[in-house]
Amino acid sequence: MAIDHPEIDLAAYIDLAALQPNATPEQIQQCCTQAMRYDFPAVCVYPSAVKQAAELLHGRRTAVCTVIGFPSGATTPTVKLYEATEAVERGATELDVVINLGWLQAGYTEKIYREMAAICEETGQTVKAILETALLTDTQKRLAAEICMDAGVAFLKTSTGWFGGVTVADVGLLQSITKGRVGIKASGGIRTAEQAVELIVAGATRLGTSRGRELLEQRERKERDKLRE
Repeated sequence: MAIDHPEIDLAAYIDLAALQPNATPEQIQQCCTQAMRYDFPAVCVYPSAVKQAAELLHGRRTAVCTVIGFPSGATTPTVKLYEATEAVERGATELDVVINLGWLQAGYTEKIYREMAAICEETGQTVKAILETALLTDTQKRLAAEICMDAGVAFLKTSTGWFGGVTVADVGLLQSITKGRVGIKASGGIRTAEQAVELIVAGATRLGTSRGRELLEQRERKERDKLRE
């Protein structure tokens, strides 16, 4: 079972998300407070909340991540680039960018490459390409991954969580493609500590979830129960 990997520090993988459309400033503050408490690598918020998060996390190791072209990926390259550069100006150092899935389906690989490369080059920050794996065939996943790596992204991210969740199989596939060249962010529907650890074992180097504290508490309870057996 995944719980048999006590050497994995689950907190070290969590990008704590506050991406509900109705997230209030108070909820953003709670997200940042939780991330600081557990020393999560990043919080992931909407662009409108970046400035608040950056102020709350100033001087902390937890990075401010935001989403670009979220959740459809269908805004224009100009809009995505503006959204990304404005987010960096407001304090974001990590950008989760949804690729244009319609372009991928149509075979417009050069357009996807130029869009992602421009964001990587113009911002100079950590870019994570959201592939939305639940909507793609394995062939399309491979193609999207190669395009985005060539464009200079630092991570491949599986999902927005809006159109289906992450699977261990998809993380394993991305791991076989990347071979450690870039990170893999597993995201979408991570509800249990066992699932989280399984994703890490499969190759995930970050986990996008709104359930950070819940996952840690689940794991602590199960490890205590195991000691009692």
